[in-house]
Amino acid sequence: MEDAPDTDRTPTATRILDTAQDLVQRRGYNAVSYGDLADELDLTTTAIHYHFPAKADLGQALVRRYRRQSSQTRAALEDQHENLRERLVQYVELFSGILENGGLCLCGILAADTETLPDKVQREIQRFFAEQEDWLTTIIGADSSGDAGLQGCPSPRATARVLLAAVEGAMLTTPQRDPETYTDTLRRLIDSIVT
Repeated sequence: MEDAPDTDRTPTATRILDTAQDLVQRRGYNAVSYGDLADELDLTTTAIHYHFPAKADLGQALVRRYRRQSSQTRAALEDQHENLRERLVQYVELFSGILENGGLCLCGILAADTETLPDKVQREIQRFFAEQEDWLTTIIGADSSGDAGLQGCPSPRATARVLLAAVEGAMLTTPQRDPETYTDTLRRLIDSIVT
């Protein structure tokens, strides 16, 4: 069932994914076991294995769901905000919200463990970052003012790469992972992109 859309999942599988995502975003992939999930959910590890036979299946399902949710959220941002500045500010606010809840971007924290992750989880993480970069490239490149970009970045894609690196990296380097400081830092970068 790891490929199933959220609407096709059983309530138990959805609860497992929700809990696993929360734990992984706070602790990291390698620090979360099926035993941890069983304790949190008051299930047996056998019940978890029924829905996700191996941890790699769970990891892949987690990232696929996260990618799908991110895609839907980005589409809504595009629909709700016409100008580039507002789209970028709201994009940063999404990540700030993760910090407010005490976690880190799921794919950001997983990327830190990439060498120890199963191949199929690594591939999903790579897809997540490629999708983020593609979306940022598109909206930066479509800016009607024609002035969007960063000095030293020869293309919208280069600017998108810098912004994405800052969005993910600042989650780790912001003192006390303070959401307000995080947002303020990235707004300065946005001000440099959208002049």
